[in-house]
Amino acid sequence: MLKLGVNIDHVATIREARYRGLAHGEPDPVEAARICEAAGAHGITAHLREDRRHIQDRDVWKLREVVQTRLNLEMANSPEIVAIALKLKPEIVCLVPERRQEVTTEGGLDVVANERALTETRKRMNDAGIEVSLFIAPDAAQIEASARVGSEFIELHTGQFAHEYFEKWGEATDEPAREDARPTESRELQRLIDGAKLAHKLGLQVNAGHGLNFVNLPTLHRVPHLVELNIGHSIVSRAVFVGLERAVREMLQLMSGYAG
Repeated sequence: MLKLGVNIDHVATIREARYRGLAHGEPDPVEAARICEAAGAHGITAHLREDRRHIQDRDVWKLREVVQTRLNLEMANSPEIVAIALKLKPEIVCLVPERRQEVTTEGGLDVVANERALTETRKRMNDAGIEVSLFIAPDAAQIEASARVGSEFIELHTGQFAHEYFEKWGEATDEPAREDARPTESRELQRLIDGAKLAHKLGLQVNAGHGLNFVNLPTLHRVPHLVELNIGHSIVSRAVFVGLERAVREMLQLMSGYAG
């Protein structure tokens, strides 16, 4: 069964637009996590950025108290955030790159260039009982380096796939796609397929995320060996019109036909 991790960062983004710098505000990402779990989500993802632009420290500590499924902390490989993660003890961390001017995480980690540092952090996390995923492009060199680092998971960056889908097959929409709406030619989809096969061969478990939505997700079913999808923006966007619980259930329904 393909699992869904719901990224609640965008709920916090809405809150921070009005309540930036305050110790309260709405909407509450922790309450969003409760709703997502009740709707059937298999895990909750939150990115504690160094600049704290959306998720705040108080959010992750409260999430650690209330999340009943699986807490995935997205984080940069920086000393401050590593120290927080080791105390917080989420079930898994996903190491991602961060650039100050980006709106959201725009690319994958350069594992090849940072193999030693990532290996050290991976060991520290594993010693604390925390699994490690690396957010990478579907590139053979990065996948092979991830295996050398010793991470249990990789998360394939699907942003280029989502961009290609938009360019070739039309504007994204919050409405769920038909099951037969699956384009047949896609360079970026093939990269994901090849990357997932290589990762599986190397003993890595494969997650995917970034830019996935209710329209392009059925096409992703062609990628083998996927364990979990981490999706946030499209679910929160859909929730504006139909509510968060229904948006999560609709996404789970789209994922239900995945054969692996």
